[in-house]
Formats: sequence, structure tokens, C-alpha cells
Amino acid sequence: MNWLRNSFAGRHGTDALSVALMILFLLLSFLGQLLRWPILVLLAYLPLILCFYRMLSRNHEKRWRENEAFLGFWRPIGHWCSVRFHRAQDNKTHRFFHCPQCKQTLRVPRGKGKIEIHCPKCGTTFVKKT
Repeated sequence: MNWLRNSFAGRHGTDALSVALMILFLLLSFLGQLLRWPILVLLAYLPLILCFYRMLSRNHEKRWRENEAFLGFWRPIGHWCSVRFHRAQDNKTHRFFHCPQCKQTLRVPRGKGKIEIHCPKCGTTFVKKT
């Protein structure tokens, strides 16, 4: 069993890009099975092969740069989705307004009638109905 441990020593392992490639494989293979497109099922194996290649690689510097490039692409998308998810959770208890001066998004409680909203970023005050 020691030979197995030694053969995996120094390998890159999983990171965000490897997980994304695995998810892409699962989505493509599921979609290929659902639509009965065998070519899509075969194409789904490309991200899987790339995922295993990256996980078993010993070139840590190159894999790290690839992962950073992927995260540079993915972080804004993930942030946008996270903001929308949290806003949807707060939709029942809060209203969201944009400051007319600086366009900052402001969250105020619902059901308070007409209130005066003060923007903490630019100091503008405006009246809205909640």
C-alpha cells in the first residue's frame, strides 16, 4: 500500500478548476443521455480527462496559474449569483433601491410607508415608499 501513497506524492490534486471540469463532465453526460446524443456523451469525456490530467500533474506552478486564470473568470460570476441569491432571500423583508446620485444599492425594511433614505456612500437623501 506504500507504493500507492508514494505514486501520488507530489501530485497537484484538486482545485476549483478541476471541480468545475468534473461538474461540466457530469452536466454534458447527463444532457447527452437525456437528449440521446451519443456524440455529446463522448465529448463529455474531454473535461474528465483534462480534470484527471490536472489532478495527477506534478507541475504545480502551471496548474496554479491555470486555476488563477479560471478564478479570475469565475469570481465575478459567482459574486453576481451570490448577490442575487441573498437579495432573493431578503425580498420578503426588505426593499432595494438605487441612490440617484451614486447608484449605490441600498436595502431598507419593507412596510414602513414613505421614508427618507440616506445614502451612506455619498450622503444623498431621497424619499421612497417601502
